Amino acid sequence: QLQACGGGLVQPGGSLRLSCAASGLSLADYTIGWFRQAAGKEREGVSCLRNRGGSTFYAESVKGRFTISRDNAKTTVYLQMNSLKPEDTAVYYCAAVRRVINSAWHLAHLYNYWGQGTLVTVSS
Repeated sequence: QLQACGGGLVQPGGSLRLSCAASGLSLADYTIGWFRQAAGKEREGVSCLRNRGGSTFYAESVKGRFTISRDNAKTTVYLQMNSLKPEDTAVYYCAAVRRVINSAWHLAHLYNYWGQGTLVTVSS
C-alpha cells in the first residue's frame, strides 16, 4: 500500500529525493515516517511528518540535511536528502500510522503500513 522510490548511488555531498506514494489509503489521514536500515544494524527513524498540524521531526544525525514534505494534494510524501554522507547508506522505508505521540515518532513497531524500501548508497 506504500511505495518508496528515488534511491540510488550518489557521491558524498550529493543529494537525492525519495518519494512515498500510497494506494488504498489516503496519506492525508496518516502520519508518515521515513526509516532506514543499514546492513547489520537496526531500523532507525529518520524523519516524520504528522498529518495533523504538519509538524516534522528528524533524527539528530540528519537534522539540517534532510527535509520531509508533502505535496499539496497530499498524495506523496518526500524526503529531500542533501549533503549525503557514506553513513547515510541504507535501505530507506516509508511507513504510515494513524496517530503517534511526538516522543514516539521514531519507533518503527508503532507504524502499521510499510513500503518495500529503496536503497540509498553514498559512495565515491
